[in-house]
Amino acid sequence: QVQLVESGGGLVQPGGSLRLSCAASGFRLDYYAIGWFRQAPGKEREGVSCISSDGSTYYADSVKGRFTISRDNAKNTVYLQMNSLRPEDTAVYYCTVSILPHLGSSWQVAGKYDYWGQGTQVTVSS
Repeated sequence: QVQLVESGGGLVQPGGSLRLSCAASGFRLDYYAIGWFRQAPGKEREGVSCISSDGSTYYADSVKGRFTISRDNAKNTVYLQMNSLRPEDTAVYYCTVSILPHLGSSWQVAGKYDYWGQGTQVTVSS
């Protein structure tokens, strides 16, 4: 059974950092493309970052240089390190997996992913 469990969200001040974790069970993360999406109230879900099976990484322009995606194969876990957080980063963050190993330029299309976690809330506020 495929399962994704996110953790690490919380309340942080502007300029602060958080590290989100996505622990997978039922499959090996390093075989597939893994994405992080977020959804703020009243807004559409948007792609934040993706890591492909071969380790290629992708970032939305809004987070480039501030967020880093990584994968620990031994722990079957993907991380999203978020630095220099801004109030506009406030959202529910979701981990997701595609049955394909590489999505290329389609990585930000939510419909390309097949399984989703339950989400973790990130709030950036003073």
